[in-house]
Amino acid sequence: MSSELKQNLTRGETWIRMLYVVLFAAIYTVAEVVLVAVVVVQFGFVLISGKRNPNLLQFGGRLSRYMYDLLLYFTFRSDAKPFPFDDWPAADYSEGAASSRKKSVRKRVPRKKKASSST
Repeated sequence: MSSELKQNLTRGETWIRMLYVVLFAAIYTVAEVVLVAVVVVQFGFVLISGKRNPNLLQFGGRLSRYMYDLLLYFTFRSDAKPFPFDDWPAADYSEGAASSRKKSVRKRVPRKKKASSST
């Protein structure tokens, strides 16, 4: 076994991170259940009242941001440990933000016809 491999296998911080990942994976599983509940309840609000519940919008935005932070930590894209080791994420979502974003529309440019040569 090479010394570099041995050093990598015995690095304590990597093993501690694995323990955090296991802990956060359990939290992520609970968050998935809560997210499904938020979706079902929000759907019920829309069916009954025709309006979205602003508190559920805010909580759903924060919960989805938290789940995203967990995924960043799992995939080593971030070394910052998510909540409860950091603050609960602020909602990046404001009501109507998704519907007010306009898709960029590309104008279709007609193709030029090839000149036919007569022989």
